[in-house]
Formats: sequence, C-alpha cells, structure tokens
Amino acid sequence: MRAARLIRMVLLLQARRAMTAAELAAELEVSERTVARDVAALSEAGVPVYADRGRAGGYRLVGGYRTRLTGLGRSEAEALFLSGVPSALREMGLADAASAARLKVSAALIPELRDAHDSAAQRFHLDAPGWWQPPETPELLPAVAEAVWDDLRLDVRYRRRDGAEVARRLEPYGLVLKAGVWYLAARAAEGDGGSLRVYRVGRFGHAEPAGERFERDEEFDLPAFWEERAAAFARSILREEVVLRLTPAGARILRYATDRGAADEALAAAGEPDGEGRVTVTLPIESQDVAYSQLLALGPEVEILGPPALRERFAEAAARAAALYRR
Repeated sequence: MRAARLIRMVLLLQARRAMTAAELAAELEVSERTVARDVAALSEAGVPVYADRGRAGGYRLVGGYRTRLTGLGRSEAEALFLSGVPSALREMGLADAASAARLKVSAALIPELRDAHDSAAQRFHLDAPGWWQPPETPELLPAVAEAVWDDLRLDVRYRRRDGAEVARRLEPYGLVLKAGVWYLAARAAEGDGGSLRVYRVGRFGHAEPAGERFERDEEFDLPAFWEERAAAFARSILREEVVLRLTPAGARILRYATDRGAADEALAAAGEPDGEGRVTVTLPIESQDVAYSQLLALGPEVEILGPPALRERFAEAAARAAALYRR
C-alpha cells in the first residue's frame, strides 16, 4: 500500500513539477504528516525530492528526475485520454487504476503535451445514460468486472424475466454499457451448446469469481457481437404489423417515433405517393399498445388504416382531442 503511494507521489511531482504538502495530502488521501514521512522515505531511497520552505513552499523533483515519452503527438495524447468513460470506470471499481495510468502517461509526456488530459476533457464528454431515467449501478458490477478482466469463471445466480432464479457458472467475455444499463456477454461453462448469451448485470443476485480461469476465444469481437445481438433483439420484438398512411412530414419523422430500422425498411418498400402526397406503408411493431403510444406523436401526419382495433383507438383519441379543444 505504501509502495504504491510513494510511486504515485513521484508521478504527481513529475506531472505537476511542484506541489504543496496540502495538495499532495489531498491527492493521496493521507495527512500532511504522512506526506512528510513519505518524502523522507523517497529521499532515503535516492529520489531527489526537494522541499521549498515558507508559506509558498512545497515539494518538487530536481536534477531532471523524469522519463519522457516523445513518440506521442498532441492528437494522439489527447485521444489516449478519451479512451475511458469516467463514470463507467468508477462503477466497475477501476477509477484508481485509471487515475494511476493517467498520471503515469502525464508524467512521461514532454512538457508541451502535459495539458492533453485537460484539453480533451474540456472538449469532449460521453454521457452514457439515457434521458429521463437514473442510471443503473449494479452492486455486483465490480466483481463481474474483475472476472471479465482476469478471464475468471463466474458463479452467479440470475433472475430471469419470469422471476425464476437460476444458478450458472459463466465464462464472462465482456461488459457493455447501453443507455445507462450494464450487460454481460458470457458463455455458460456447461450446457447451452457453448453459445454466448447476454445477461443484464442488475439481475444478478450473486456473482463471485470462481477462482479458475477459462480459455478465451481470441477471435471474439465484443463490438461486433453486441451489434449483431442488438439488431437481432430489435427484430425479434417486432411481431405484429400496422398499415399507415403518412403525409410527407409524417414520413420524415416516422423513424424518430418508432424503431428506426423498421421505419426505414417500411418507407423503402412503400409505393408512389397518392394524389395528396401521402404514402402507404406496412410497419412492423412490437404490439398495438406500443404502436399507439409511439404513433400518437405524429398527430395528423399519420392515418391508421389497420388493424381495425388500432384505427378505432386513434379515432376515439382524435374525437376526444377535438372535443377538448372545442371547449
């Protein structure tokens, strides 16, 4: 523990040239007295730490005690600091490791590039959670992340959609953060034909690394796997169809109100516009209830032609809205 703190102190002083005892204490989460003891230990070990006395004093390294990584250009250095998502690293329990890595790189960069971290952070930010809903932070995520990182089999209890809880030993391949929700791509150690499945981390009632490693398929591509599964899931839930007559404005905004892929395919298959400029499309939907809530957003830019029950619901909604506005 102390050795790691001493290394971090040296990296801090390399990156910032000079720091007060209070600043070092805050960064290292120790007392100023501990900082003084650590500085003495570094000096005894041959690290040239110099103490400036007085109110504006502090600690700094002398004698050019630093390493330099001169092969990185500014754009490369800034891109390096964009590679992590702070909130995701924090939830996986990797914030300290990421902080240490940034310090090591900052300390190694030539002085002209040391502002790369601040420069990138001021210009770009990834906000992973979706709008209008708090992000889900599963309590067991750090344990799952540890297993993923070290290729360790994972013993879990998983709550399925029907509420039943099952026990599994998984080979965890990767974690995905989608709209604030964490998912695990994993293969069951036994059974299921060895196929990779997707588990929602928030449904784990128990997750503990089993202490035994598994042989990872080196050809596994997590982004490609997720893209394929996400597309397949989106297609699988579109089990019904609705026939629509759309104005030009309705055709433009349909993809923003419903499933984008389904809307694009439906519009591409549509015939020529009628005399009023409207097109008739057959749109795959999840259910009539979902279609009702989504297509209401189009207002008078859409007419429901079928199924009849959904058309009646829209007619009733239109009549209620007309009566409301007449008052």
